[in-house]
Amino acid sequence: MQRRHPAAYRRLLAISLVLALGACGRDHDDDPAVQPPPPATAARINVDVARTAHGVPHVRADDFRSLGYGLAYAYAQDNVCMFADAVLTVRGERSLFFGADARPRQRTGDEYGGGSGFMDLNNEDSDFFFKGYLDIEQLRAGYASGARESRDLLEGYVEGYNRYLKDAGSKLPAACANTKWVRPISLDDMMLVVAEKALHASGQAFARDFVAAGRVPGAPVTLAKAAPRKIDASSLVAQLDLLNRQGFGSNALAVGKDLSANGRGLLLGNPHYPWTTTDRFYQAHLTVPGRYDAMGVIIGGVPAVVIGFNRDVAWSHTVTFANHFTTFRLALDPGDATGTTYLYDGARRTMTSKTVTVEALLPDGLVGRRTKTFYFSHQGAVISRPAAGLTWTAQAAYVLADPNRSNTRMLEQWLGIGTATSVRTLKASLDKVVGLPWVNTVAADRDGNTLYADASVVPHMNADKFVNGCLLLQAALLFDGSKSSCGWGQDVGAPAGIYAPATAPWMMRTDYVGNSNDSYWLTNPKALLTGPAPLGYSPLYGRVNAEQSLRTRIGFRQVEDMLAQRNKLTLADMQALAFSNRVYAAELVLPELLTACSSASSTLMQQACTTLQAWDRRADLDSRGAVLFREFWAVATAIPNKWARPFDPADPVNTPAGVAPAAMPAMLAALRTAAEKLQSLGVLLDGRLGDYQVESRNGVRIPLHGGNGNQEGTYGSLTMRSGLTAQGYVGAHWGQSYLQTVTFDEQGPVAQAMLTYGQSVDPASPWYADQTLLYSRKSWPSLPFTQEKIKADPNYTTVTLRE
Repeated sequence: MQRRHPAAYRRLLAISLVLALGACGRDHDDDPAVQPPPPATAARINVDVARTAHGVPHVRADDFRSLGYGLAYAYAQDNVCMFADAVLTVRGERSLFFGADARPRQRTGDEYGGGSGFMDLNNEDSDFFFKGYLDIEQLRAGYASGARESRDLLEGYVEGYNRYLKDAGSKLPAACANTKWVRPISLDDMMLVVAEKALHASGQAFARDFVAAGRVPGAPVTLAKAAPRKIDASSLVAQLDLLNRQGFGSNALAVGKDLSANGRGLLLGNPHYPWTTTDRFYQAHLTVPGRYDAMGVIIGGVPAVVIGFNRDVAWSHTVTFANHFTTFRLALDPGDATGTTYLYDGARRTMTSKTVTVEALLPDGLVGRRTKTFYFSHQGAVISRPAAGLTWTAQAAYVLADPNRSNTRMLEQWLGIGTATSVRTLKASLDKVVGLPWVNTVAADRDGNTLYADASVVPHMNADKFVNGCLLLQAALLFDGSKSSCGWGQDVGAPAGIYAPATAPWMMRTDYVGNSNDSYWLTNPKALLTGPAPLGYSPLYGRVNAEQSLRTRIGFRQVEDMLAQRNKLTLADMQALAFSNRVYAAELVLPELLTACSSASSTLMQQACTTLQAWDRRADLDSRGAVLFREFWAVATAIPNKWARPFDPADPVNTPAGVAPAAMPAMLAALRTAAEKLQSLGVLLDGRLGDYQVESRNGVRIPLHGGNGNQEGTYGSLTMRSGLTAQGYVGAHWGQSYLQTVTFDEQGPVAQAMLTYGQSVDPASPWYADQTLLYSRKSWPSLPFTQEKIKADPNYTTVTLRE
């Protein structure tokens, strides 16, 4: 697609006139009056966007501004409604178009979902959070002082998205056609879009508490002398656990030359991420020749490959077990009745404030306005959760210290990863930029080296601060905010207040490394990572010598089982590991449970026991008994003291295990409860999983394999939108999203991958459900990386965008 500007058109006319005169037979080689005009000025934006199978765009440009332009255009072609919705969120304008009390849309039928998987607020509270919490001046300053390539990507993305809106005109998908909220974006908007992604494990977890601490300007302030109840952080713990253990998730496994059949690195990346929100992945191949050539996925419109591969390195991310925030208790000055002056090392300091207004569409069509003022200490934003005892009183206030609030280094970091030539240069980039917000990195290179690193943004709180009186409440990571000695420390070469990745957990190996969201401690079962003596890494990075999730355990168990059979692994083996669907909880409890089942007296229990006896102990489409076991284990997992063999830190993969005799009556009762539930719903005890776990697309029920990883102990994980109903579990919510397996040959990367939910949220798109069918069939498409293979793709099309 090319646009011919008037100036260029005039130049073409001039050249045509010269050629016409030349055709008259005169020789004007020495006549300056009729020499051809100088070459036309090169286009400011010049980018080629090719498409291959399943709508994957290959964006190729000579500079990063043009690269961002082409990516934005392609992404908008597939997801314009969802992205426009996301922009409304970060602008704080949801209430203006959808009303204050409504919530961001959740996916219903074939419509996209615009809600966040990381906070649940109505539109007004969401608007107050983003307008009040994010600081556009800090973001502008951060990008201005950072890498030029990051700014070029964002500026080009703005232009490319706006170009798409201009070209599309009124021909937008049904979900946003003829609406007022699909509008051109600005550079500030893109800064906010990227900033929102950094807050998933910190600011957004406290969004409701931040909004609750806002005050109405001019309203009288009355502060209690003391909190009405003691601090109880159980609600906070439950909230963070929901994110870290049930929502967030991923698997990554890197195999090195000692164990790979070709002597090169092998990588399996399997992030478990939302299927229905604005955090969906999108496949793309981004190239600036000679500078950057990376393929994989972007996330939610962020213009860089976040998980993927280049010619020499493949990488994936998993959400870390680390904490990416702390909270502080401020000692307030009793002489200030407003409670906005606090004491720090004995000196008085005044909080800063930010006043914002949210506009909201009213039922009568008019627009109302509400204003709040939010407050900040030098450590962070004031928060309030009275139900948990975190109450702003005359004596104390509480602040969230969030190192990702103004993290503008993410794009630079992902560009650094994407240009790495080995895991060593990748690690060097992590050490230099320190830009990953809340993820581990697992990588393999063509020379057969592997890397695990938690180079995420973690507050600098050494272990001694957890035992010297600074820590006031472990569950809330609440520290004494009145003393500088209890504040964040500093590493040389790292941004203020956070750890340098060189001093954080990491290892390079030539056998293998893996992570499934548990602590860094179990990265390789043969080399447990404990940290430097005597205290190890900061407790903020996670626990050591602690029981691991069933998903982590089955990940390492199946690697070891496969190596015991064949010694060396191939790309096909990595794919088999990804889709093995072994249910580890069943392997651990069924031997004893089935023995106890033999004495069952009721017909229903006999049928249930017979079903589990015949079940293949997997979560494949044809697995009969997987639904019954899932419902049984959902109850049985809460049984106390159920394991016969307790956890052993020396054998974290295989313990705990077995059913304790004293727990067996409760186990049998849980099985009876599950069988009765299935019977009441009309669900067959021995029904195929594929008949009851489905994703509906354009009226077609697509069967899905996979279990609920952390709960059942499957390596892959799917969290469905509904519990069990008479129609089964309907609609994937979180889970296996972008799956890639990568190795290398002399020509470059050898990669096969799928995006389980497809490239587009538009039901009319050919790329709306095509890869969901691939996932259902466990069919792995190959990805073309070189220009030769891209152009040889049977679905190859290309377009050039210029300005």
